[in-house]
Amino acid sequence: MEVLDWARALFALIATLALIAGAAYAARRLGMLQPGGQGPKRMRITETLMLDPRRRMVIVRVDGREHVLLLGPGGDVVVGEMAAKDGGEG
Repeated sequence: MEVLDWARALFALIATLALIAGAAYAARRLGMLQPGGQGPKRMRITETLMLDPRRRMVIVRVDGREHVLLLGPGGDVVVGEMAAKDGGEG
């Protein structure tokens, strides 16, 4: 009888894990779970340029505008801002 109890417990564990995995898969397929939160991403890095080993320039697109940033150990500086060329994500 003891082997039957262990088999039942193992089957219940496998069934529970399968239900959880199935629910997570269904939620991901239906768009309920997204890695970055809800909705489309609003910010992305368009281009980077290494100036030297410690500093780099980055173009970041946020809500249809592009920002040029200088990143370095002394601090980060917004160099410029302009409207994006194509006006949207792509």
